[in-house]
Amino acid sequence: MAVCDKELCGKTLKGPEAEFIVSKGFYDGESVSVKELRSKLHEFGSINIVGNKAVQIVLDEKIVSDENVIEIAKIKHVQIFKI
Repeated sequence: MAVCDKELCGKTLKGPEAEFIVSKGFYDGESVSVKELRSKLHEFGSINIVGNKAVQIVLDEKIVSDENVIEIAKIKHVQIFKI
């Protein structure tokens, strides 16, 4: 599952240590409500999330903790692999 804040789709995040392309080819797709996203997060074993709003949802759901989140150009990013 790939999720990004809508306004980030197609943008490039440039930080001092990394550049991150929020590719439309990877992230663009179905728009879902926060409620739908909260439900879908528990269905997938692999999740790639970029954006402060989207990452906050996985933090609120306690799927990850703050120490698992990185920031690129002040935008949060996390990859989750359930094993």
